[in-house]
Amino acid sequence: MSAEIICVGTELLLGDILNSNAQFLAQQLAQLGIPHYYQSVVGDNPERLKQVIEIAASRVQTLIFTGGLGPTPDDLTCETIADFFGVPLVENAEIIEDITQKFAQRGREMTPSNRKQALIPQGAAILPNPTGTAPGIIWQPRPGLTIFTFPGVPSEMHRMWSDTAVPFLKSQGWGKEIIYSRSLKFWGIGESALAEKVSAYLNLPNPTVAPYAGKGEVRLRISAKASDKQAAADLITPIEQQLREIAGSDYYGADDDTLASVVGELLRSSGETLSVAESCTGGGLGHKLTEIPGSSDYFWGGVIAYDNSVKVRLLGVNPEHLDQFGAVSAIVAEQMAIGVRNLLKTTWGLSITGIAGPAGGTETKPVGLVYIGLAGSKDEVKSYECRFGTMRTRSFVRHLSMYSALDNLRRSLLNQ
Repeated sequence: MSAEIICVGTELLLGDILNSNAQFLAQQLAQLGIPHYYQSVVGDNPERLKQVIEIAASRVQTLIFTGGLGPTPDDLTCETIADFFGVPLVENAEIIEDITQKFAQRGREMTPSNRKQALIPQGAAILPNPTGTAPGIIWQPRPGLTIFTFPGVPSEMHRMWSDTAVPFLKSQGWGKEIIYSRSLKFWGIGESALAEKVSAYLNLPNPTVAPYAGKGEVRLRISAKASDKQAAADLITPIEQQLREIAGSDYYGADDDTLASVVGELLRSSGETLSVAESCTGGGLGHKLTEIPGSSDYFWGGVIAYDNSVKVRLLGVNPEHLDQFGAVSAIVAEQMAIGVRNLLKTTWGLSITGIAGPAGGTETKPVGLVYIGLAGSKDEVKSYECRFGTMRTRSFVRHLSMYSALDNLRRSLLNQ
């Protein structure tokens, strides 16, 4: 058996609402070991919804709908499903009673439009909604096909899934195997370069390995199907170890790890401390570091040196070097790192200075040019030139700057 998720709502197509329901259901299907190869999003249009149903019902055995179960005229999911399979809608007295009680508990009277939510395809079973007024259905309109419907409100859908859908699916034999995944994270290597390095692992049957990239980071997802999480982890562990060895220092963590959390653990374990000096990132690097619980153990503070006068007065940057090389230069980045380390008396000083854009670039110093400075505990100072490209947005240049700074510090901590 395989399943398809069908999310109904024009607001999803317009981008007004993030489709978190599809993500939740995909994760839940994996936990039950149910194969899931397709997702569809369709607006509040009966004919287009029927087209989606026709395609989905021809290739999977379970259709999971979210959205379109409310009392308004554009809530057409149940009506359209029933029409597609040539079955009449019938009003369910149990649903009417439930809706009436819920309105009474809230001190309100049920409106006539809410009776629409009690219309379900003849022969369908109720999928109760403990918190809202729109119930779902569990229905087998023909042999070998099961339909679930859920409201679009995530909190209602989550509860209905766990209370009713999961027990039903387990009663049908699902949940005896699960699909468990580990996500390995890499910085400093491109997706194609990493995929080439690990190409021998990309066609494994179980576990499977797949690369994907986003926002400067590359990931390898290792997924295993097994009887339980531990058995799946046992399949994943040797493959993970081999992939980490191949990637070397480009690998930085897995699953919920971030560059900031990994750097934090390295600092904590070595008893060292960090301060930062930021220009183009405007405090963003400090924010990333302080998002980590317990970061006060190793992060002491920072200076936002946006104007050159702050670089000179607080960080001790040589004004002659500013005039000669400019604020966006290797020597200024190094002096900023030394200055904040000395000012706050930390083991490490980390700095960022660059041109985030969209304006301010020149032929010799284009938008996307960033220098990272790193001053260490042994009076060693380094700088790193990054060219992130003139077509990057301001926010993306800042993002890449912060994570590249953390990655350079991570590598230095590993190699000391």
